[in-house]
Amino acid sequence: MRTIKSVFRKKLRSFLTIFGIAIGVFALVVMGGMAEKVTLLLDGGVDYFANKVIVSDNGALYGLGTPMPINKLDDLEKVPGVARGSAAISMLLDDTANGPSMGPPPLIMGVDGRARGYDKFKMTYKEGREIRQDDRGVAVVGCDLVEKLHAEVGKSITIKGQRFEVVGILDKTLTAPDNQVMIPLADAQVLFHKTLPEAMRGSIKATDLASTITLYPDEGVDAEKLAKTVGKRFPELQSHGPKAFEETIVESMSMISSIIVAIAMISLLVGGLSVVNTMMMSVSERTREVGIRRAIGASAGRVLSQFLAESAVVGAIGGALGLVLGVLVATVANAAGNASGTPLFLVTSRLAVGSLGFALCLGVFAGLYPAWHAARLRPVQALRSE
Repeated sequence: MRTIKSVFRKKLRSFLTIFGIAIGVFALVVMGGMAEKVTLLLDGGVDYFANKVIVSDNGALYGLGTPMPINKLDDLEKVPGVARGSAAISMLLDDTANGPSMGPPPLIMGVDGRARGYDKFKMTYKEGREIRQDDRGVAVVGCDLVEKLHAEVGKSITIKGQRFEVVGILDKTLTAPDNQVMIPLADAQVLFHKTLPEAMRGSIKATDLASTITLYPDEGVDAEKLAKTVGKRFPELQSHGPKAFEETIVESMSMISSIIVAIAMISLLVGGLSVVNTMMMSVSERTREVGIRRAIGASAGRVLSQFLAESAVVGAIGGALGLVLGVLVATVANAAGNASGTPLFLVTSRLAVGSLGFALCLGVFAGLYPAWHAARLRPVQALRSE
């Protein structure tokens, strides 16, 4: 209690200092929440693409929006080392962009069910069930698109003008499926066929279309080597192993994540400078008080701990206030983003604890020199101070 009274003996100055720390922690929480979202999405993506070879038309990015003949599936399954192939159709859910996103855009994913038992990335269901091979007109909705599509198991949603019954809602995976609506491949082929140029639609049947074929290696077969083998045998196609995701996405996004956190840290360090200034002013104003305490027997260590405790309180209060503000803004922003399927922030427990801990350590560190200066004051000189 005495420490808190000492902190607030100059209320306006103390509040401004705490506010400076709070703004820094607020920036760290908000920007860190974006970085945390990116990091976990990337980690999830690495798991998602592990032990898979993605085959698509040359020039396509993971087959998005680019057709290829589905009969390639039979030829690709004959490549030594391939245990199973699965065809898919992927296309954008929206015809226009919905603003910034910390992950892949909302997608429609047509699946053929052939990956069951081969894909090591396991998805669980918050409600309902998975799509079966004989299903038609049904959909499984990723967790980030539930609010956008007003999805409920047993009710219908509209995708590209067509009605689908929702049979399942996925648990959060923190990777691509969170932002996907999965429908049977046959239904996706019809929707995809309608998006093709009119001249092309007349010469291609919907049932002949795919945009990607995923190959699952035999046990013990390296996916990267298999991707190279497929690339040599089918030069008209491009094949990506797990490393392609890391090289094209992880490295670039990791750099962006680091820049985001660096900006937030700078904001917090600026707040730390205000603690140094406040504590130096406090020591200057209380020089005579320090002299009296030293004269009646207070040790240098006792004086040091007193001023460190005060700076720690400033850091803790500022950190708590900044954390609350950061969580509030992230929650409101995510609530707005959920309506479009693009939540931007992920405030995890490690980010919250880390932000508070960093603010506390910054407060102590910023008060270290002022406290050391106060502890070194000689009692006689301090008592002469006016």
